Amino acid sequence: MVRRNEQRRAALVDAAIEVLARDGARGLTFRAVDTEAGVPVGTASNYFGSRDDLLTQAGARVYERLQPDEETIARQRAAGRDREVYAGLMRELVGRIASFRTGYLALLELRLEATRRPGLRQVLTERVRADVEANVRYHEGSGLPGDAMAVKLLYLALNWLIVEQLTLPDVFTPQERERLVTAAVERIVAAG
Repeated sequence: MVRRNEQRRAALVDAAIEVLARDGARGLTFRAVDTEAGVPVGTASNYFGSRDDLLTQAGARVYERLQPDEETIARQRAAGRDREVYAGLMRELVGRIASFRTGYLALLELRLEATRRPGLRQVLTERVRADVEANVRYHEGSGLPGDAMAVKLLYLALNWLIVEQLTLPDVFTPQERERLVTAAVERIVAAG
């Protein structure tokens, strides 16, 4: 029987994210999640039907936690519509994602695990595709310069910058990262 206490479930999924980031997908066990969450042994297995279920829910939770809050969205909608504003939005995005270090590292672990688990690969592929499409739709409705191709190219470029920042943080200084984001927007997004 799968339990329904949603607060407990969320705490267990958040614990799974921490385990994934620290120990990798191979270290993600129900016992490790129980220990990380500080709950009795056997609790996670009462909430998740399988390890695959836990992996999938951890991936969904990372995306949930990476979403900007309503205040951020409102501020973005009220901002100007030029490349300088766009670069500022992208710097903010990189900072927000990088500030959830364990979540992004867990997501990288899930992507690696998806190469061995077709069901997880399907779930992540659908989620990432939907996320990219939502970003394109938001961009097209925002009035910001650039097109769908620019959104996708920035997605690819900035994702690797985030990986670099989280895994090898001394490759670029914070100032270099800021300049790289600005340069990416200036070179990828057509003026006017």
